[in-house]
Amino acid sequence: MSTSATIRPATAVNPLKTLSKYGQSVWLDYIRRSLIASGELHRMIEEDGLGGMTSNPAIFEKAITGSTDYTEALLELQSPKDLDAMAIYERLAIKDIQDAADFLRSVYNRTN
Repeated sequence: MSTSATIRPATAVNPLKTLSKYGQSVWLDYIRRSLIASGELHRMIEEDGLGGMTSNPAIFEKAITGSTDYTEALLELQSPKDLDAMAIYERLAIKDIQDAADFLRSVYNRTN
């Protein structure tokens, strides 16, 4: 006599999300424009339980000089405007920070 049993695949639990049960919040010490534009940041928030991000000038320097993410924006900021290096940096960084904050708003709302 044979019996057929329904075999259900085990649901994988994301260990990063599990950390919140222990009062821990995962933060990313990194930012880059393509992380935001590609949807990867959104995925990390939803699937990995990302709770926040930090950054500093050195992280932005690596993002700006180590990718082509900022090429178009740099060209636009260099055109007729009379901006020094600090003003250009601030415009790039502030835009990325604002865009990341928009995605992280759901975390803020959820965690009060």
